[in-house]
Amino acid sequence: PLTSPLVSITNSFLLVILFLQFVFHSYTTGFTLVNGNNTAKAEEYSIQEKQVFYSLGAISYAACVGAFPLVLTNRYTLRSPLTEFIVRKLLPAPLLGLMSAFTAAVVRSPDFEHGIEVMDRNGKVVGVSQKAGEKAVRETALSRGVLFGTTFFLPNVLTHFVQRAKFVKTPRTLAVVRMLFIMLVLSGMLPASFSMFPQRGEIKRADLELEILSSTEETVLFYNRGI
Repeated sequence: PLTSPLVSITNSFLLVILFLQFVFHSYTTGFTLVNGNNTAKAEEYSIQEKQVFYSLGAISYAACVGAFPLVLTNRYTLRSPLTEFIVRKLLPAPLLGLMSAFTAAVVRSPDFEHGIEVMDRNGKVVGVSQKAGEKAVRETALSRGVLFGTTFFLPNVLTHFVQRAKFVKTPRTLAVVRMLFIMLVLSGMLPASFSMFPQRGEIKRADLELEILSSTEETVLFYNRGI
């Protein structure tokens, strides 16, 4: 709630936008590191130097991509009102959602490189599966992309209609209305995105590695997805 409205600022200097994007993605990356898959296997590589470098690279790349619409508007003259609306109002939202999913996938990459623990219905660890790790990372990245993509797309559209209808008179009031829209959508999207996939994920035994297939007769196994 504190960092998200900052990223919505579109009329500012490039360095300011880059900094705000960097702060935002740093926070979400740290959140992903803390709330990843907390199994015994994951703890062995949770602070590997490779994961730290991956995180820094993902944050820097995401910040640059997030600032791309401002670079585009500064470099080229957008003659068409529709083009300006798309680049300045609509494009930043899917980019932010895509980059949020990207950073989550990069930070959680050890989960599908090394695998995560899978358990039976009683919580007994059956083995370590890379395929379960891939599924957990894919679900987490998708939920993160939906969370921030929707949170910024809907307020931009709503603000555009408010502006066209001339419900507000000054740019400052319009900015306040936009921030209010962001906070309202974010408050609804947080529980919605976290509940897209269950925290205790399920995976079919037939989809797992051969060594796990031979170690259990359970048809469905479980894993900790992380947030």
